[in-house]
Amino acid sequence: MDREFIAERQKGLQNYLNYITSNHILSSYEPVKKFLDPSNYSANYTEIALQQVSMFFRSEPKFEVVEPLKDIGWRLRKRYFLMKCKNQPKEPLVLSWADLGPDKYLQDKDFQCAIKLLPSWTHPYIHRVTFATAGESSALVIKPFNEKGTLKDLIYKAKPKDPFLKKYCNPRKIQGLELQQIKTFGRQILEVLKFLHDRGFPYGHLHASNVMLEGETCRLMDLENSLLGLPSFYRSYFTQFRKINTLESIDVHCFGHLLYEMTYGRPPDSIPVDQFPPAPSMSVVSVLESILSCEACKSGMPSVSQLLQMP
Repeated sequence: MDREFIAERQKGLQNYLNYITSNHILSSYEPVKKFLDPSNYSANYTEIALQQVSMFFRSEPKFEVVEPLKDIGWRLRKRYFLMKCKNQPKEPLVLSWADLGPDKYLQDKDFQCAIKLLPSWTHPYIHRVTFATAGESSALVIKPFNEKGTLKDLIYKAKPKDPFLKKYCNPRKIQGLELQQIKTFGRQILEVLKFLHDRGFPYGHLHASNVMLEGETCRLMDLENSLLGLPSFYRSYFTQFRKINTLESIDVHCFGHLLYEMTYGRPPDSIPVDQFPPAPSMSVVSVLESILSCEACKSGMPSVSQLLQMP
């Protein structure tokens, strides 16, 4: 109980907690939140989600829960379940359930109508939704489950069903994608972003885990997140900069993060990026500089259309 020893230990523990909470993935991790704030994070969210899903399926008996997919995502209040349809039992499905978030902007009636319209959205670079519905305080969406996983799984050589922290927090090998893949995936993602913005539907949730891969084709997922009012994965980054103040500039900034991860096999250490490591092509570096450099973050983002014109 020596006073100097306790003061030194407090300082060391504070440094440790500062380091943990400065890590983008660890700061969102459920055990970290429960340790630091047990009164607000004491609920069993998987159990709550299962109760809500079970209540819904009383009126929709054609779907059946196979098993919970524990911790495959980063959101505390979004839970995933492996599903099957009794009419097509061999086609694996995944159900995502989430509470409404703090940024929900639609009235309840409009929100529920918008969610139910998601299965009607068709575009070569949007992941198909099989079924979607919403209640008073949450929504669930069912879509095909891809055994090969997402763009992030490809970058990190990860198994889709493993927990998010295990898959991405400490990769065994850090290696970016081949140049042709970067070009192909980058263009496809920009084209679907333009499609959404042209129709007044900003995405706001672009990151590598929300891009499903089917062969050499990217398909955006989780379009429901903006309707639900959920915060963006990169929110803590773009809210630092006054010039990132439109919904399109947010999507462009998130695209910069994704392009960096595809190029170098890992996220940037900090934003803005002072110096970019050598890349397979200088044209990729020039795109990254136009989005993630100090000058870009402080003066403003290019538009999606401008990015589509870059080689």
